[in-house]
Amino acid sequence: IVTEVADLHPPVKRTLINSVLKYVRKEVPSVKFKNSISFRKALAKGSSKQYQKAAPDLEALALLQYTGGTTGVSKGAMISHRNLMANVLQSRENFSSYGLVSGGETFIAPLPLYHIYSFMLTFVVMMQGNHSILIPNPRELDSVIKEMKRWKWTGMSGINTLFVQLCKHPEFASLDFSGLKVTLSGGMALTAGAAKTWKEMTGAEIYEGYGLTETSPVVSINPGGANQIGTIGLPLPGTEVRLVDDDGNDVGIGERGELCVRGPQVMMGYWQRPDETEKTIKDGWLLTGDVAVVKEDGYLKIVDRKKDMILVSGFNVYPNEIEDVLSSHPNIAECAAIGVPDEKSGEAVKIFVAPKHGELDEKELKDFLRERLTGYKMPRYIEVRDELPKTNVGKVLRRTLRDEELAKRAS
Repeated sequence: IVTEVADLHPPVKRTLINSVLKYVRKEVPSVKFKNSISFRKALAKGSSKQYQKAAPDLEALALLQYTGGTTGVSKGAMISHRNLMANVLQSRENFSSYGLVSGGETFIAPLPLYHIYSFMLTFVVMMQGNHSILIPNPRELDSVIKEMKRWKWTGMSGINTLFVQLCKHPEFASLDFSGLKVTLSGGMALTAGAAKTWKEMTGAEIYEGYGLTETSPVVSINPGGANQIGTIGLPLPGTEVRLVDDDGNDVGIGERGELCVRGPQVMMGYWQRPDETEKTIKDGWLLTGDVAVVKEDGYLKIVDRKKDMILVSGFNVYPNEIEDVLSSHPNIAECAAIGVPDEKSGEAVKIFVAPKHGELDEKELKDFLRERLTGYKMPRYIEVRDELPKTNVGKVLRRTLRDEELAKRAS
């Protein structure tokens, strides 16, 4: 079933919007699919049918949710009805801790519904009597601000990149934030600088959570009244977590280890990829590929993705740590850190940065970093760009930067 952006608009407006997107903005490619039908034709055919309420088995496959592919090939996670409903029930307690009332909330929803984070929150949870303000393109900040002005909104979901960009918009500070109860962050690490600026401007805290496509998606979140910026909060009820070293042994409190998850929200496996399923789920535990530490009070903190870790002369360097420092620089809009081959140290740190305004003083930036980073974590290479490659939801693609770097060195 193939949809178009303006499918549910009146005929004239529908034709105009779809034509502008396809022929003027060039945002819709001309493609054809075998055995496809348009959404409007499907609705017309269905209108003559008698509705029959479905009663699927809880263990039945509900959807194939494709992974983002930020660190490898995208795979279809098999999510069951039980996975989805379990995650709704698991999350409910946290939602009530923010003062949210079922059936009475208006949420700004800038992330596309094909992303598991937005799918669960905006579609599955908020569809239970609440009002979601869908934003077709969050990169058009003027359009986002325009919608925010129209509604008395009580909550918002987003990612770090969007929060930073909104706070820089000249009209953002003039918005009415009096009804805002909660802002939820996921999809990528929330930086301390972004959280601080957001609270100063809106008066509301950002609560960071953690999840994966493979966990339907929520694993942990910061509860209302007990927010710890820089952490991903506490595991949801019914969720078991453990941190293990490279040999699969449990690590202690405060020690780094790969985060493993077990619970009713863990997927059935990858669609037609038993080999990948076997690598990812062992004895019921999902290996997330994320490196984390657990604090004495049980709060979890993501250090980095295991695959993104940089090995400098035998020392582990985590890109998130470097990027968090970079993001606190007053003239850095976007940043990313990767490892590049180095004859002496095995790998060296290279950073990619996009300035907020004007030119970036590299010497000043290096001095700034030296005051905040241990010697072996210091970037050896700096590349300044106008902007960095990102996914459709605004997540910086380190993998693309690594591939570009390898191709450049190979040539």
